[in-house]
Amino acid sequence: MDHKHLRVALNDGHSIPVLGFGTSIPSKYLWLHHQLPKSKALEATKLAIDAGFRHFDCAYCYQNEEEVGLAIRSKIADGIVKREEIFYTSKPGENLLPKDDHGKLLCDTVDLCDTWAAMEKCKDAGLAKSIGVSNFNRRQLEMILNKPGLKYKPVCNQVECHPYLNQRKLLDFCKSKDIVLVAYSALGTSRDKLWVDASSPVLLEDPVLCALAKKHQRSSAQIALRYQLQRGVVVLAHSVTEKRIRENMQVFEFQLTSEDMKSLDGLNRNFRYNTADYFDGHPSHPFSDEY
Repeated sequence: MDHKHLRVALNDGHSIPVLGFGTSIPSKYLWLHHQLPKSKALEATKLAIDAGFRHFDCAYCYQNEEEVGLAIRSKIADGIVKREEIFYTSKPGENLLPKDDHGKLLCDTVDLCDTWAAMEKCKDAGLAKSIGVSNFNRRQLEMILNKPGLKYKPVCNQVECHPYLNQRKLLDFCKSKDIVLVAYSALGTSRDKLWVDASSPVLLEDPVLCALAKKHQRSSAQIALRYQLQRGVVVLAHSVTEKRIRENMQVFEFQLTSEDMKSLDGLNRNFRYNTADYFDGHPSHPFSDEY
């Protein structure tokens, strides 16, 4: 079996590669004020395909979907990959953070269930093969699942998830509803000072992670990624460095023991790097609930 291309079934009959490549290379985010050359996204995506990645996590707000698409097209043209092998995730929305003249977030009043109904129409129209959600808490998921006339359940819920925020309760709930949990910021974060507190702990420097990395002769990042895979979580890895991109794909070459997993479970402190403060005041802000 080619472990690099392991996939997990979704509740709509499709499947998703268990390891994905995050394309949120620091770009012109609507809430940030800097950017790297967009060519970085193109180069990194090509490297990721060469390394074996077939799952790409993107979004309009990353402002680099064109470059990611060009990279995928070029690799298809070269015969390296087929389109049907690629699982491409996008998150639409051209005006993510509209603000008034005083800089206060303008909150819309569109019900989440109405938005989901629109997503269902996109699926019916052939604009998407699978539809899911991101940053939903249990209450919000239940709102969708209990929606009158629900046609399609969310196939996934993409949330911040790592040893410091292992999302155990949310993961158990999602599994009970046949919804795949997808982990972003699985290695901590890029620690951008514009949205992450500089005093926040550095996940990959954690002594437990480092000790397990030494034990298995792997990197701390590989341990953090492998942890999620063994929990049944689809995990996103993010890097622009060829060496690290290839290392991230090597997580299928070793196993963590049950004791290793217990040690990593013990790191949970419900610590969130991405507090989404830029959504403060929004009636659907998801992080006030326990999970």
